[in-house]
Amino acid sequence: MAAPSPGPRQVLAPSPEAGRRTATSSSGRHGLLWRLRDKQPRLGLFEIGPGHELHRLTCMMQAGLWAATQVSMDHPPTGPPTEEDFSEVMTQVQEGFELGTLAGPAFAWLRHSLGLAEKDYQASLGPGGPYLQFLSTSKSKASFFLSHDQRFFLKTQRRREVRALLAHLPRYVQHLQRHPHSLLARLLGVHSLRVARGKKKYFIIMQSVFYPAGRISERYDIKGCEVSRWVDPAPEGSPLVLVLKDLNFQGKTIELAGSQRSWLLRQMELDTTFLRELNVLDYSLLMAFQRLHEDEKGPGSSLVFRTARSVQGVQSPDDPGAQNRRLLPDSPNALHILDGPEQRYFLGLVDLATVYGLRKRLEYLWKTLRYPGQTFSTVSPACYARRLCQWVEEHSE
Repeated sequence: MAAPSPGPRQVLAPSPEAGRRTATSSSGRHGLLWRLRDKQPRLGLFEIGPGHELHRLTCMMQAGLWAATQVSMDHPPTGPPTEEDFSEVMTQVQEGFELGTLAGPAFAWLRHSLGLAEKDYQASLGPGGPYLQFLSTSKSKASFFLSHDQRFFLKTQRRREVRALLAHLPRYVQHLQRHPHSLLARLLGVHSLRVARGKKKYFIIMQSVFYPAGRISERYDIKGCEVSRWVDPAPEGSPLVLVLKDLNFQGKTIELAGSQRSWLLRQMELDTTFLRELNVLDYSLLMAFQRLHEDEKGPGSSLVFRTARSVQGVQSPDDPGAQNRRLLPDSPNALHILDGPEQRYFLGLVDLATVYGLRKRLEYLWKTLRYPGQTFSTVSPACYARRLCQWVEEHSE
């Protein structure tokens, strides 16, 4: 089901002085070797600076997002999104390109409900610093970026994936209202970008699950299956940050206190049930490890603050037990952080746009013949949800 799409509202975009850098970069194709040579102090991340093949594109994205966020700052949401808000399409014309903002008022309200200030969002995504790139282990052809402060994650998407996301957006917002501590990645914006008369490119923005990333030691992308779920680890001492997969996790465990594990298993059940009802599959549980310092272990002196934060958020008619709330850590990005006795875990469900349609049903039949006796990602949404929950149960204690 596609989201309703009224005719675009076209406006001239405001543009800061810094945003005018968009048209002044070369797009030399230096590829992997260029990115490896341009090592930054941020471990394993590479600035998309002048000379990078994606510099011009990302400068356009920055200038366009600065202007789009300015609109939501000038016209802040006054209440929950309406049907018209979910279907609004605004196109802002800049020098050399157009940036489209899809369901802008709905996303502005969602950001507000998460306590995210628009000026901070604008500062992170605008022209204040170059976007960062990392070498992804994903098999898709999407491009991945981080904002300069690593707080937000940007990913290019196919048109059909964008249509699925927008069609599901009202129910996604409703799910987050019912379950404020959901593990679903917080989707913060959907945009299109067209250069001159070229083809539209679509991209999404979400809160980075792996933030703040300074002390993270291991990262994983878990789907609960085995086919194509191994990544060769980076050599010791390498600056590369690799996201490993299911088979790399063998022999490891998510170690939690009893109440934390119960919360995690219940929230996985609630979130995957929701995705199953949307007929969605092939999503991933992103996970990262960070060893806790001694002063971070146990309840500590911040218990009152943690308890206060745990009861804030969007109000829902459900009682707190049905919402499956928990104590949130006194940390940025608390919704994606779960502390065990020794380790801090960053957890989030991402890639929520793959629908189990004819294409995926045919892929399931082909993989059944190609990989007899093995588990693979393309299965029915019900099987996918059940299997991922079972993986978390088996790998946690």
